[in-house]
Amino acid sequence: MSDTPFLYLASQSPRRAQLLDQLGVAHRPLLADGDEDAESLEAVLPRESPPAYVQRVTALKLDAAVARLARRDLPPAPVLCADTTVAAGREILGKPADAKDAQRILARLAGGTHRVLTAVAVQAGRRRYAALSVSQVRFAPLSRARIADYIASGEPFGKAGAYAIQGRAGAFVEHIGGSYSGIMGLPAFETAALLRRAGFRA
Repeated sequence: MSDTPFLYLASQSPRRAQLLDQLGVAHRPLLADGDEDAESLEAVLPRESPPAYVQRVTALKLDAAVARLARRDLPPAPVLCADTTVAAGREILGKPADAKDAQRILARLAGGTHRVLTAVAVQAGRRRYAALSVSQVRFAPLSRARIADYIASGEPFGKAGAYAIQGRAGAFVEHIGGSYSGIMGLPAFETAALLRRAGFRA
Protein backbone atom coordinates (compact mmCIF):
# COMPACT_ATOMS: atom_id res chain seq x y z
CA MET A 1 0.00 0.00 0.00
CA SER A 2 1.01 3.59 -0.63
CA ASP A 3 2.27 5.67 2.28
CA THR A 4 -0.34 8.29 1.35
CA PRO A 5 -4.09 7.64 1.25
CA PHE A 6 -4.61 9.70 -1.93
CA LEU A 7 -3.03 10.77 -5.19
CA TYR A 8 -3.01 14.02 -7.13
CA LEU A 9 -4.95 14.08 -10.40
CA ALA A 10 -3.31 16.59 -12.73
CA SER A 11 -6.34 16.95 -14.99
CA GLN A 12 -9.43 19.11 -15.03
CA SER A 13 -11.46 16.37 -16.73
CA PRO A 14 -14.51 15.41 -14.64
CA ARG A 15 -14.56 12.07 -16.47
CA ARG A 16 -11.11 11.15 -15.21
CA ALA A 17 -12.11 12.10 -11.68
CA GLN A 18 -15.24 9.94 -11.98
CA LEU A 19 -13.23 6.98 -13.26
CA LEU A 20 -10.83 7.25 -10.30
CA ASP A 21 -13.87 7.33 -8.02
CA GLN A 22 -15.09 4.17 -9.76
CA LEU A 23 -11.77 2.50 -8.93
CA GLY A 24 -12.11 3.59 -5.29
CA VAL A 25 -8.99 5.76 -5.40
CA ALA A 26 -9.05 8.95 -3.33
CA HIS A 27 -7.67 11.91 -5.26
CA ARG A 28 -7.14 15.64 -5.10
CA PRO A 29 -6.88 18.03 -8.07
CA LEU A 30 -3.50 19.42 -9.06
CA LEU A 31 -4.44 21.91 -11.77
CA ALA A 32 -2.18 24.16 -13.80
CA ASP A 33 -1.41 27.69 -12.64
CA GLY A 34 -2.84 30.51 -14.71
CA ASP A 35 0.55 31.34 -16.20
CA GLU A 36 1.26 27.78 -17.35
CA ASP A 37 0.92 27.26 -21.11
CA ALA A 38 -0.65 23.82 -21.06
CA GLU A 39 -1.84 24.05 -24.66
CA SER A 40 1.71 24.36 -25.99
CA LEU A 41 2.49 20.91 -24.58
CA GLU A 42 -0.02 19.44 -27.03
CA ALA A 43 1.68 20.66 -30.21
CA VAL A 44 2.34 17.81 -32.66
CA LEU A 45 5.91 17.32 -33.86
CA PRO A 46 6.63 16.74 -37.56
CA ARG A 47 6.04 13.11 -38.64
CA GLU A 48 5.12 12.13 -35.07
CA SER A 49 3.03 8.97 -34.81
CA PRO A 50 -0.14 9.01 -32.68
CA PRO A 51 1.26 6.60 -30.02
CA ALA A 52 4.52 8.56 -29.74
CA TYR A 53 2.58 11.82 -29.56
CA VAL A 54 0.15 10.88 -26.80
CA GLN A 55 2.86 9.28 -24.66
CA ARG A 56 5.20 12.26 -25.08
CA VAL A 57 2.46 14.76 -24.18
CA THR A 58 1.48 12.74 -21.11
CA ALA A 59 5.10 12.65 -19.94
CA LEU A 60 5.42 16.41 -20.40
CA LYS A 61 2.20 17.02 -18.48
CA LEU A 62 3.45 14.81 -15.67
CA ASP A 63 6.77 16.68 -15.58
CA ALA A 64 4.85 19.95 -15.25
CA ALA A 65 2.57 18.53 -12.55
CA VAL A 66 5.47 17.20 -10.46
CA ALA A 67 7.17 20.61 -10.67
CA ARG A 68 3.86 22.25 -9.71
CA LEU A 69 3.55 20.01 -6.67
CA ALA A 70 7.03 20.93 -5.47
CA ARG A 71 6.45 24.62 -6.15
CA ARG A 72 3.27 24.71 -4.10
CA ASP A 73 4.86 22.90 -1.14
CA LEU A 74 1.90 20.50 -0.89
CA PRO A 75 1.95 17.21 1.02
CA PRO A 76 3.81 14.57 -1.01
CA ALA A 77 1.70 11.99 -2.85
CA PRO A 78 1.78 10.19 -6.20
CA VAL A 79 0.70 12.22 -9.24
CA LEU A 80 -1.37 10.86 -12.11
CA CYS A 81 -1.60 12.36 -15.61
CA ALA A 82 -3.34 11.18 -18.77
CA ASP A 83 -3.84 12.40 -22.30
CA THR A 84 -6.18 11.20 -25.03
CA THR A 85 -5.93 11.62 -28.76
CA VAL A 86 -7.93 10.43 -31.76
CA ALA A 87 -6.21 9.17 -34.89
CA ALA A 88 -7.51 8.42 -38.36
CA GLY A 89 -4.63 6.47 -39.85
CA ARG A 90 -1.55 8.50 -38.91
CA GLU A 91 -3.51 11.76 -38.79
CA ILE A 92 -3.89 13.11 -35.24
CA LEU A 93 -7.29 14.71 -34.74
CA GLY A 94 -7.08 16.96 -31.71
CA LYS A 95 -9.53 19.37 -30.14
CA PRO A 96 -11.43 21.42 -32.73
CA ALA A 97 -10.44 25.07 -33.03
CA ASP A 98 -13.94 26.16 -34.02
CA ALA A 99 -17.21 24.88 -35.54
CA LYS A 100 -15.71 24.60 -39.03
CA ASP A 101 -12.86 22.50 -37.69
CA ALA A 102 -15.28 20.31 -35.73
CA GLN A 103 -17.26 19.72 -38.92
CA ARG A 104 -14.08 18.71 -40.77
CA ILE A 105 -13.04 16.28 -38.03
CA LEU A 106 -16.45 14.65 -37.67
CA ALA A 107 -16.82 14.30 -41.44
CA ARG A 108 -13.42 12.59 -41.45
CA LEU A 109 -14.57 10.11 -38.81
CA ALA A 110 -18.06 9.44 -40.21
CA GLY A 111 -18.56 6.04 -41.79
CA GLY A 112 -15.14 4.70 -40.83
CA THR A 113 -13.00 3.28 -38.04
CA HIS A 114 -10.55 5.36 -36.05
CA ARG A 115 -8.32 4.83 -33.03
CA VAL A 116 -8.56 6.44 -29.61
CA LEU A 117 -5.28 6.41 -27.72
CA THR A 118 -5.01 7.26 -24.04
CA ALA A 119 -1.65 7.35 -22.28
CA VAL A 120 -1.50 7.24 -18.48
CA ALA A 121 1.49 7.98 -16.27
CA VAL A 122 1.98 7.95 -12.50
CA GLN A 123 4.90 9.45 -10.60
CA ALA A 124 5.39 7.91 -7.17
CA GLY A 125 8.49 9.25 -5.46
CA ARG A 126 11.34 8.86 -7.95
CA ARG A 127 9.62 6.10 -9.88
CA ARG A 128 7.42 6.60 -12.91
CA TYR A 129 4.95 4.10 -14.33
CA ALA A 130 3.30 4.46 -17.73
CA ALA A 131 0.81 2.62 -19.93
CA LEU A 132 -0.95 3.09 -23.26
CA SER A 133 -4.50 2.07 -24.16
CA VAL A 134 -5.48 1.85 -27.83
CA SER A 135 -9.10 1.30 -28.86
CA GLN A 136 -10.91 1.19 -32.20
CA VAL A 137 -14.18 3.03 -32.77
CA ARG A 138 -16.41 2.70 -35.83
CA PHE A 139 -18.78 5.56 -36.60
CA ALA A 140 -21.92 5.22 -38.67
CA PRO A 141 -22.22 7.44 -41.75
CA LEU A 142 -23.29 10.95 -40.67
CA SER A 143 -25.14 13.53 -42.74
CA ARG A 144 -24.02 17.15 -42.73
CA ALA A 145 -27.25 18.04 -40.92
CA ARG A 146 -26.61 15.49 -38.18
CA ILE A 147 -23.05 16.74 -37.73
CA ALA A 148 -24.30 20.34 -37.63
CA ASP A 149 -26.86 19.45 -34.94
CA TYR A 150 -24.17 17.82 -32.84
CA ILE A 151 -21.83 20.78 -33.18
CA ALA A 152 -24.68 23.11 -32.18
CA SER A 153 -24.96 21.18 -28.89
CA GLY A 154 -21.47 22.45 -27.96
CA GLU A 155 -20.30 18.99 -26.96
CA PRO A 156 -17.45 18.64 -29.50
CA PHE A 157 -15.44 21.56 -28.15
CA GLY A 158 -12.54 20.76 -25.87
CA LYS A 159 -12.70 17.09 -26.91
CA ALA A 160 -10.06 15.20 -28.88
CA GLY A 161 -11.63 14.07 -32.13
CA ALA A 162 -14.50 16.54 -31.58
CA TYR A 163 -16.71 14.10 -29.70
CA ALA A 164 -17.46 12.57 -26.31
CA ILE A 165 -18.49 8.93 -26.45
CA GLN A 166 -20.29 9.19 -23.10
CA GLY A 167 -22.45 12.02 -24.48
CA ARG A 168 -24.69 12.46 -27.51
CA ALA A 169 -22.00 11.08 -29.82
CA GLY A 170 -22.58 7.65 -28.31
CA ALA A 171 -25.40 7.36 -30.86
CA PHE A 172 -22.84 7.58 -33.70
CA VAL A 173 -20.88 4.55 -32.55
CA GLU A 174 -21.58 1.28 -34.35
CA HIS A 175 -18.80 -0.71 -32.70
CA ILE A 176 -15.86 -0.36 -30.33
CA GLY A 177 -12.92 -2.65 -29.77
CA GLY A 178 -10.85 -2.02 -26.66
CA SER A 179 -11.50 0.04 -23.55
CA TYR A 180 -14.67 2.14 -23.21
CA SER A 181 -13.17 3.92 -20.20
CA GLY A 182 -10.01 4.51 -22.23
CA ILE A 183 -12.08 6.19 -24.91
CA MET A 184 -13.62 8.35 -22.18
CA GLY A 185 -10.14 9.43 -21.08
CA LEU A 186 -8.80 7.05 -18.42
CA PRO A 187 -8.56 3.29 -19.11
CA ALA A 188 -9.70 1.54 -15.95
CA PHE A 189 -7.71 -1.69 -16.40
CA GLU A 190 -4.39 -0.07 -17.27
CA THR A 191 -4.80 2.64 -14.62
CA ALA A 192 -5.58 0.13 -11.88
CA ALA A 193 -2.51 -1.91 -12.87
CA LEU A 194 -0.27 1.19 -12.71
CA LEU A 195 -1.66 2.20 -9.34
CA ARG A 196 -1.07 -1.28 -7.92
CA ARG A 197 2.56 -1.03 -9.08
CA ALA A 198 2.74 2.35 -7.35
CA GLY A 199 1.42 0.86 -4.12
CA PHE A 200 -2.30 1.62 -4.29
CA ARG A 201 -5.04 -0.96 -3.91
CA ALA A 202 -7.11 -0.50 -7.08
